[in-house]
Amino acid sequence: MKSGKRKLVQVITAVLYNCNFTGFASGKIYKGKLKSACVPGLNCYSCPGAVSSCPLGSLQQSLVSSKYRFPYYMLGMLLLLGALLGRFICGFLCPFGLVQELLFKIPTKKIKKGKWSRALSYVKYVVLAVFVIGIPLIFAVPGFCKYICPQGILEGALPLAAANESVRGMLGKLFSFKLIIAIAILVAAVFIFRVFCRFICPLGAIYSFFNRVSVARMEVDEAKCTHCNACVRFCKMDIKKVGDAECIQCGECAGVCATCAISRKPIIGTKKDSQEEAT
Repeated sequence: MKSGKRKLVQVITAVLYNCNFTGFASGKIYKGKLKSACVPGLNCYSCPGAVSSCPLGSLQQSLVSSKYRFPYYMLGMLLLLGALLGRFICGFLCPFGLVQELLFKIPTKKIKKGKWSRALSYVKYVVLAVFVIGIPLIFAVPGFCKYICPQGILEGALPLAAANESVRGMLGKLFSFKLIIAIAILVAAVFIFRVFCRFICPLGAIYSFFNRVSVARMEVDEAKCTHCNACVRFCKMDIKKVGDAECIQCGECAGVCATCAISRKPIIGTKKDSQEEAT
């Protein structure tokens, strides 16, 4: 899919996730019936515009209360989303991914991927194990949301504080700590492509487990492939091959394949479209 079309999908998705526009003016969080459902991408529950919940936040809250009730709903939701879409969600349906990509467009010297970035790509699995699973289960605290999540600052705390004086009065050292983390990630995103997605995001880590078997996935026709590795070199993510755990299924690699060996499994559009569309 062409980059412009993908950006349009990302923008529409971000708007749909956060279409409670009156919340931005009132500084209040929507708590209607839609909040019982989750969107696929990372989108803060506390964003005044958010009309649904974040799957990562909901998973942590479910684990916090798991001593009383097993989180069947959230685990089932993540299994369903992963099996259907995998990291297609990262490439198309995550607002914070869009923010990072827009920041990366700022004209500066970029830091290229390499062995260092592939090594760091495993950190997100540690974040998943410790902050999303371990801390909620052991200490009954949503560790990632409370201590790390930059989307919570960008979408939640800052808009709420801007519109609601009472929220500003409650901000303390933890807010300052998370604000520093968020600023560091956003600055790094100018120089490193999708730095949060590649090295930190535990939601991407969850979806990566399904990437090779999901209904939506990138495929390589081995009969056409010459193993030139142009796709791997062109990709800004840390893939070792098309469709692996680090692939966000953006489809841009199809545009550099000289033999048209790369296509998207036809969950959207047609196979011919995904082969011919270049970035």
